Amino acid sequence: MELKSPVLKAFLIMASIVIVFAGIKAASIILVPFLLSAFIAIAVSPIINWSSQYRIPRWLSVTLVILFIVVIGFMLAGLITQSLSEFRQNMPVYQQQLSGEFAWIVEKLAVFNIHIDQSFLFSYFDPAMAMTMATNFITGMGSVLSNVFLILLTVIFMLFEAESMPRRVHVAMADPDMNLPHIDRFLQSVNQYLVIKMMVSLGTGLLIGVWLYVLGVDHFMLWAVLSFMLNFIPNIGSIIAALPAVLMAFVEFGLVKAGLAGLGFIVVNTVMGNMIEPRFMGKGLGLSTLVVFLSLIFWGWLLGTVGMLLSVPLTMVVKIALESRESTKWLAILLSGDGDQSIDDKQIEQQY
Repeated sequence: MELKSPVLKAFLIMASIVIVFAGIKAASIILVPFLLSAFIAIAVSPIINWSSQYRIPRWLSVTLVILFIVVIGFMLAGLITQSLSEFRQNMPVYQQQLSGEFAWIVEKLAVFNIHIDQSFLFSYFDPAMAMTMATNFITGMGSVLSNVFLILLTVIFMLFEAESMPRRVHVAMADPDMNLPHIDRFLQSVNQYLVIKMMVSLGTGLLIGVWLYVLGVDHFMLWAVLSFMLNFIPNIGSIIAALPAVLMAFVEFGLVKAGLAGLGFIVVNTVMGNMIEPRFMGKGLGLSTLVVFLSLIFWGWLLGTVGMLLSVPLTMVVKIALESRESTKWLAILLSGDGDQSIDDKQIEQQY
């Protein structure tokens, strides 16, 4: 039955979207491990492809990669446990040091006739807040990783079938002759984004860890891991990662080293995010900055922590699906940034 009323058609479309999103949220317990598995498989697939060039059997390279992932997971779990234990033991020392820093700040502010109660500062700068911010995020990931066997098994199957996946996507999109370029562009863009983001995030975490180690900040390895993971979150991830580390530096050493720690975060994220990453990634993603930020909020609400990490690839899936149909291409234009090469001025003129 054809709907002639535009209002009724729009209403049905919106109702369908709401139902789909409600279903996704209800099934997030299943979807989140699957999406995380896909993320891991795409991120490590270049290693498998590289090893195949040297005639290493695929089963052997997949086994070695899975073992490496398992070792990294156990190391991360041990790091979190050790950091939490040391933090609890040092809590009285941190509180005493922070009390001394606050007393100095209150004294200096009083010179300018600004009177602040020291307990008021304690309520906003509790030393436990630094560890809580870090552990809450990693714990959110840990709740997903609790079903680690299912995730690893899914990753293994994905890696073994990665070679035939592009062909299957073309067939699923009714393009068995592989003539639709936007499908290949989508697969290439997502793969490129995840691999480059993985390397840039790894470099960011290493540099932050080294800088905090030089400054003598406690739990520098934990802050490095947090910087690596949060670097996948666009726009605000690096800011969130800096807060607990800078607060810890302030608790231990005062304003000077806290400022140096913050300066290190600014320099590293500026170089890696504004110089290194654009040099390799370019503008192939084609998403506007506003859309990236809004997608972070939306996917985080829909799928939790993993949704925040994968907000850009998931939004690209939506964008490429909208581009494939003439009736929805105008929505894809709204999602596009100024550097998107897939939508030119002629296409925009055709839409209007």
